[in-house]
Amino acid sequence: MKNYLLNGLMAIFAIAIFSQCKKNEDNDLKLIQISKLITVEAMRTLPVGLTKAIAVKKPGKIYIYNDYLFINEPNKGIHIYNNANPNAPVNLAFLQIPGNVDLAISNNVLYADSYVDLLAFDITSVANIKQIKRLPDVFKQFYALGYSNQKYVVTYKDTLVRENNASSGFKNDIAFYSSASSSSSGQGGSMARFTLLNDHLYTVGTMDLSLFDVKAPANPTFVKSINLGWGVETIFPYDNKLFIGTNTGMHIFNAADAANPVKLSTYSHIFACDPVVVQGKYAYVTLRMGTSCRQAVNQLEVVDIEDPTKPKQVAVFPMLNPHGLSVSGNNLFLCEGDYGIKSFNITNKMEVGKNMLQHINNIKSYDVIAGPKSLIVTGADGVYQFAYFNPVNMKQLSLIRVDKSASL
Repeated sequence: MKNYLLNGLMAIFAIAIFSQCKKNEDNDLKLIQISKLITVEAMRTLPVGLTKAIAVKKPGKIYIYNDYLFINEPNKGIHIYNNANPNAPVNLAFLQIPGNVDLAISNNVLYADSYVDLLAFDITSVANIKQIKRLPDVFKQFYALGYSNQKYVVTYKDTLVRENNASSGFKNDIAFYSSASSSSSGQGGSMARFTLLNDHLYTVGTMDLSLFDVKAPANPTFVKSINLGWGVETIFPYDNKLFIGTNTGMHIFNAADAANPVKLSTYSHIFACDPVVVQGKYAYVTLRMGTSCRQAVNQLEVVDIEDPTKPKQVAVFPMLNPHGLSVSGNNLFLCEGDYGIKSFNITNKMEVGKNMLQHINNIKSYDVIAGPKSLIVTGADGVYQFAYFNPVNMKQLSLIRVDKSASL
């Protein structure tokens, strides 16, 4: 019982850190998300499915698949855009999924979390998306406290409050709750918790790596979970390996046997938020200060992974507040939070920090995907797209602007 209660509290904390509050610029009101416990049975009766297109309120994870751009609205669902022309993306529809935070797509099947369940959708026709499977109870780390044999999850309600009354329970715009309350696949950002490799879907929670067999895309099956310890944040696939970013380091798993990934090593660092991307024999890791990351440093690390059993740091470069990153060819694109986005030439691994090509400092950036048609950058203001094939002179193509009105 003691472990169960502890896990419940940790789960609430893990989910709640995604619950951000947003100031209404017209007055002193602030839009916040208030937590509420509901039973799992009630959660599974919440509406799921395609609705008309709505404006993006708070962009979360981003994902590209064929000519489509998918933008997660944390805990609510997924915006779907036709992105055939990055100069003018078209808002097509909203896929309502309560409790959704991440997604991945393979062979026209979209996989998404819904609190403790995994849902699969057939997106062969984007105008007629259909739910085809629900795998219940696969993300058990996100259960809230239970009473007797009842199971609960934490939902959120958008609420307007006066700013001077909104400080309790919030710090630096992050909400903390202590009450018990391949070509057939797409491409996600470096902040992703879902990824696909060798006909398997891999997801990371706060403590676990979960495996799903998707050889039959429309019929995903849960394989198992592997405990990784506390503080797991991101996952990145490369060359039959999984690179898992945590608060304290980067785990490297050999996934050649897709159903039985084997841990090869852990590259350790000080306590910090830790997304990672990989190209060739090098991994690029960003560490940053932040409320949920405690005291740390702001820097980019280059790690030699030629021998994945013995990763070693080869270079460190100071940054302002680095978040997500993406590599394309000889160039690295790095999000600097409120300080914009930077491009670097990475031909010389020892001189990356000295080889900055451009710094666009008038946007806010959280994560980035170097896609086939554009550089897609998400941040508090919305989702930007840039022409980036000349990384010395990236040009903005479009902006899916966040709707800052109070109502949702």
